[in-house]
Amino acid sequence: MLVYNARGFRAGAGDVAKAVADTAPDLALITECGSRRHLRKFARGMDMEYSAGSLFPFARRVRNAILARPPWRVVTHKVHAFERSERFYPRGALVAQVGRAGYRLSALCVHLGLSSGERDRHAKELGDLTRGLTQPLVIGGDFNEGTEGRAVSWIGERYWDVWIRAGTDTGETFPSRDPTARIDYLFVSEEVRIESAAVVRSRGVEDASDHLPLVADLDLDA
Repeated sequence: MLVYNARGFRAGAGDVAKAVADTAPDLALITECGSRRHLRKFARGMDMEYSAGSLFPFARRVRNAILARPPWRVVTHKVHAFERSERFYPRGALVAQVGRAGYRLSALCVHLGLSSGERDRHAKELGDLTRGLTQPLVIGGDFNEGTEGRAVSWIGERYWDVWIRAGTDTGETFPSRDPTARIDYLFVSEEVRIESAAVVRSRGVEDASDHLPLVADLDLDA
């Protein structure tokens, strides 16, 4: 699985795809996914299919996307805009059911706000969104705060932080050229077994976005 803030594909959707294609994820949770045209080009470069909400250019929309590599597919999806989010840069979660033969997974692609008060509210809304979901669950995205932040801590008390369970170093993802902060996360429910987690530092990835991608190997047979 890939978790990535693509910065609207400002570096070029094709070049961004080349920078991360070797990770070959079955699922990708993408924040700041830009326009539908750019997202479509990125998905093509990744050999994946994408799902997102409305992505009209210049419209103030939640710009999160979930990509799936066949035979995985996004069965259903909906956009949840966080309440009292930034007017000019709305934040939210793309909530999807993802599946293949014999498997179903709930996936949330998340982008939290810039202020601590916003993020606290957003974390509570995530709790409401996940309440009652019975399938294995993954929550990933740009949380805009470090590991001591209240929103991250709140989510971490309820779901496994993949990096804490299986990461191999300190896991900083921002800024990409000289990362000093871990602000991109992947959390999973207890039904998901975590095999490994890594920050991608391959050639070209530092220029592809101001965030580094997070990748994880997960097992749903647990």
